[in-house]
Amino acid sequence: MSSRISKLAEAVKNDPDDSFSKFALALELLKTEQIKQARFLFEHIVINDPDYVGVYYHLGKLYQEIDENKLALQTYKAGVTIAEKLRNDHAKKELMAALAELELEYDQ
Repeated sequence: MSSRISKLAEAVKNDPDDSFSKFALALELLKTEQIKQARFLFEHIVINDPDYVGVYYHLGKLYQEIDENKLALQTYKAGVTIAEKLRNDHAKKELMAALAELELEYDQ
């Protein structure tokens, strides 16, 4: 386990409600192909901190990677709704682009 993963895991252990540390840990886990663990963390953030808008893009991409395209579509759509609520135009554009790309793949 890399030292970065160890440090982030320790941060999550010390503050289980810290979505930023969970998110950062999930991203690091993805780099080492620990998909199940990253998925768990991303999904945990969505459930417990639904306004953490950055998680929706990455969780959607993870779902696409594992061929869970229906979940990816739902995740992107939920993220767009949250981004609109938070008036986060950057996140909304990023999520809408990912959603459009996936919908195009579905149509083909």
